[in-house]
This record gives sequence, structure tokens and C-alpha cells, in this order.
Amino acid sequence: MEILLVLGVVVAAGFVLFSLARGLFYFSQGHRAQIDGTVQENQVMQNRMMMARVKWQAITIILLVLIGFVAAGK
Repeated sequence: MEILLVLGVVVAAGFVLFSLARGLFYFSQGHRAQIDGTVQENQVMQNRMMMARVKWQAITIILLVLIGFVAAGK
């Protein structure tokens, strides 16, 4: 059980890193989006990546709390 929780934390943390990297990429493309006239789409993707990052951070924290409860129960 503990191994699955730890693997879940690693995977969820990986998704946090992935969504952070994609969000930073879209953030860095803001000037180009302004030139191309695609500012709205760029901002939508930035917001999606922010929400994905927050979601995965919450899942990671919940898994860490579960690991704490399992460890305290032993």
C-alpha cells in the first residue's frame, strides 16, 4: 500500500512539473501571441495549465497526507 502511495506521489509530482513547464512555455510565448493576434488562445492555455498545476498539487498533497496516516497507523 505504501509503495503505491509513494508511486502516486511521484507520478502526481511529475504532472505538476509537466503542467508548470507547459504553463511557463505559454507564458513565454505571450509576446509572439500578441504579434500573431492569438492572445486570447494563449491566455486560455496559460489558465488551463495553472488549473492543471493546482489540481495536481492538491492530489499530491492528499497522497502525502495519506502516506502520513498510513505511517502513523503502524
